[in-house]
Amino acid sequence: MTSTLNDDQKIAVFRQMANAWEHKQWRTCADLLTPDGVLQSMMLEPVVGRETFYSRISKMAAPNKAVTLHISRIGVIDGAVVVERRDEIVIDGVSRSIPVVGILEFEGPLISIWREYYDRAQLLRAQGKTAETHSA
Repeated sequence: MTSTLNDDQKIAVFRQMANAWEHKQWRTCADLLTPDGVLQSMMLEPVVGRETFYSRISKMAAPNKAVTLHISRIGVIDGAVVVERRDEIVIDGVSRSIPVVGILEFEGPLISIWREYYDRAQLLRAQGKTAETHSA
């Protein structure tokens, strides 16, 4: 594995992830994780492994849905990237948003752990769903 990234490079990796996510470039997103990388939305079971992550996020793509990650603050604390953002979700032309804090840890040049903190009920509403109609 190549050398450890400096703080600016870590932030650049997250910005690359956000750009790929917004453009539904799921393979690029997955390839920014280590092979055994973990995505942990804190109220759900973790998604473990690059290919599991790829399978999960690529299923979220829908032609009538777009997501934009509006970054409010981004920095590095104790080696981890901390991102405060508002995720704008547009479905069938209806825009809703949800506040999110993400914390990303790195192993070499790749993300090894990505933890997301947000209100699940608010996310489901932003997606036009309710907790009763969605149990994933």
